[in-house]
Amino acid sequence: MSQVTIKNLQKSYGQVDVLKDINLDVEDGSFVVLVGPSGCGKSTLLRSIAGLEPVDGGEINIGGRRVNDLPPAKREIAMVFQSYALYPHMNVEKNMGFGLRFADTPKEEIAQRVNEAARILKLESLLKRRPRELSGGQRQRVAIGRAIVRKPQVFLFDEPLSNLDAALRVNTRVEIAKLHKLLNATIIYVTHDQVEAMTLADKIVVMNQGRIEQTGKPLDLYYKPANKFVANFIGSPAMNMLDVEVTGKSEVRTSDGAVFTVRLPKSIPNGEKLTLGARPEHVSLALPGKGITGHLDLIERLGEIGYAHIDLPQGQRFLVEVRGEPKAVKGQQVGVTLDANNLHLFDSSGQAVTPI
Repeated sequence: MSQVTIKNLQKSYGQVDVLKDINLDVEDGSFVVLVGPSGCGKSTLLRSIAGLEPVDGGEINIGGRRVNDLPPAKREIAMVFQSYALYPHMNVEKNMGFGLRFADTPKEEIAQRVNEAARILKLESLLKRRPRELSGGQRQRVAIGRAIVRKPQVFLFDEPLSNLDAALRVNTRVEIAKLHKLLNATIIYVTHDQVEAMTLADKIVVMNQGRIEQTGKPLDLYYKPANKFVANFIGSPAMNMLDVEVTGKSEVRTSDGAVFTVRLPKSIPNGEKLTLGARPEHVSLALPGKGITGHLDLIERLGEIGYAHIDLPQGQRFLVEVRGEPKAVKGQQVGVTLDANNLHLFDSSGQAVTPI
């Protein structure tokens, strides 16, 4: 059993609280991604699980046993770092097997494990090469292989793709996803890249300022964000936001008079100030006078799909997903309409307003 359970975890550096009452369950065999901006505490949480950072409170359980006081070598985890951390004077075979030799594993077993990991990662032809003779993607696979040979209960990945170029990131991301399915391993993976999080995770943990903002399946976070922070962080481009005021039991109005029909809880009175959110794919260009009227600033072309940047009277910018070649041109006045079935509302504290 490779389940990880974290209860009321706390970590501080002096007067700065880095982890604030973290509670998290990582199911056996799952792929959990910790995501958030720089400084949110995600790498500190990973290093705490690994035993590389002492914690100030709470409990960490791996495989049903409390590991707070155990050194990293006794926690049955393997960690893949952002930097490959390969020994430059050793070839691939020796790099992958070094940890096992250090643990006095028999030579025959080391060879068997290294060869099996090399087969899984397609490194058989590279075993006699040294790190300087490998590409960045190959070095990262060697680092992953070094983790695999240890047969850990849990794999920990700390931003393993950040040193790779764009094409290699995509390829290595696919390989990590395949590896997870092949090994049926429990993986906890840290990244600041929400695209990585969306494509790899069974469950995403969004962190901010040392706290967990929301935990859930990727599409649950995308379609049902718990607050404005998650709504803005998950999804690229970010969700469009508008300040509105409640003017009826199912109606909100912008400052320039645009009216939108929404589903509101009965407890929200007229005059309440809210934030209306809409993702770019749920926004459409229209004739001036329909929806919100603004000016087209530019169209960002990304192939078949592009994004129209609309400057609104309130001083905000709206992004509208467009396909093909729109008829509107730069500087033209356009209308912006919103899909009423895919709107989000947030209260003054930034929390999602649950509709009726």
